[in-house]
Amino acid sequence: MPDDELLQGLIVDLRRGTLVLAALSSLGEPKYGYSLLTDMAGQGIRIEANTLYPLLRRLEGQGLLQSRWDTAESRPRKYYSLSDRGRALHARLKEEWQLMAGEMERLLGKEEPQ
Repeated sequence: MPDDELLQGLIVDLRRGTLVLAALSSLGEPKYGYSLLTDMAGQGIRIEANTLYPLLRRLEGQGLLQSRWDTAESRPRKYYSLSDRGRALHARLKEEWQLMAGEMERLLGKEEPQ
């Protein structure tokens, strides 16, 4: 496998878990999918619609999100928000992220291996 392919695969693996935390962190208020996508992009989070929508459905299935349809507009929109379980797990994930980020900063700040 060429190094570029390997690198891209490793980056995908690295980003996969961070996207869950990013999505949960972006749902401080109810949002529909496209607004969440644009808000995340505005925060510098690179995520494709074909990644976000299945992620939202999975998180909802896990009980971390709840949704409701808004049919008041001409185009119905499904709004997502954190459930109580989602808020609790988000707080724990955030703590874990902060611990891991500190560990990685210390590790990456060391001199490169020979």
